[in-house]
Amino acid sequence: MQDKLEARTFLLFLVLVTIGFLMVLKPFFGTIFWACAITVIFYPMQTRLIKYFNGHPNTSALLTLFACMLIVVLPVTILVSSVVAEGADYYKKLESGEVDPARYIDQVRTAFPAMQAALDRVGIDFAKVKEGALSVTMSGGKWLAHNALSIGQNTFSLLLNICLMLYLTFFLLRDGNYLLELLIRALPLGDARERILFSKFGEVTRATIKGNLVIALIQGSLGGLIFWALGIPGALLWGVVMAMLSLIPAVGPAIVWAPVALYLFATGANVKALILIGFGMGVIGLVDNILRPILVGRDTKLPDYIVLLSTLGGLALFGINGFVIGPVVAALFIAFWGIFMRDVNVPDSQPVASEKQLADELNLVAQKPKESAD
Repeated sequence: MQDKLEARTFLLFLVLVTIGFLMVLKPFFGTIFWACAITVIFYPMQTRLIKYFNGHPNTSALLTLFACMLIVVLPVTILVSSVVAEGADYYKKLESGEVDPARYIDQVRTAFPAMQAALDRVGIDFAKVKEGALSVTMSGGKWLAHNALSIGQNTFSLLLNICLMLYLTFFLLRDGNYLLELLIRALPLGDARERILFSKFGEVTRATIKGNLVIALIQGSLGGLIFWALGIPGALLWGVVMAMLSLIPAVGPAIVWAPVALYLFATGANVKALILIGFGMGVIGLVDNILRPILVGRDTKLPDYIVLLSTLGGLALFGINGFVIGPVVAALFIAFWGIFMRDVNVPDSQPVASEKQLADELNLVAQKPKESAD
């Protein structure tokens, strides 16, 4: 009786202390998350460097971290700063009236009277549509302006978060295997299951980040390039916006280039509009249709519709971090249920599956929907 009471009391305090520790770390969730994500992506490089330097983890971790800074951190920081500054300038033009979205919308309505008639038939008030579009435009410009001001005022805080992320990444790279073994020892799920689940987490995180970032980079660059070639103002800003929207599969960049093409038609620039539509559908859209299944769906072993839904849901719940968290949660959901179904269907006399058998069966569970669709 005494032993049971002590064990339950210990477990209660273990849960309370764990919850308290997680609450302490909550303000640094984004920093910790991206440190873990960067570690997962660059860990293969760390492993190769350890072999090259004959087992010196500090040296290999420093070199891997330096490569991470050159490849990811520095370019992203410069790009974000430039785009936010350009967005703030765009907001000033909105406030001064130099850029007038209301006039653009009226031009579209005048050029396409059938559009307003169609909206009237389905009971949509064009004035409210116009008001909503203006509100979104002003809000977006205000957000960019606010963040430009925040970057200037909170430079120290931003640098602190980046330094903290890199500091944590160094230790995760250096001690990754040791920390992973500690987690496997601590979690009461069974070592074979835990290794499979951690492997699935790393696999999906790596595929999602690399795949989505490659697609975003290509689509954003192509979008900004065609805007610059057609003489559309703010090509850099709109290119980055298209890159961010490319995180939404299938329709992302079209949210930007389709209204611009419509406006070009309304102003009589039919050739430019046709070029933009052809390039948007035939080049930018083709990148998404070809690369996303290869880089994201195939490597994560998730059906395309699960990738789409989990990405949208993750973005809605977790913001920009959600484009990784959503597919990871979906993959872990399939992995957990795959293990559960496998264990439930095994007779008590049959031994628990090995790690390799579990991995093979989980991959089959994930691939069946795609095979049946094919």
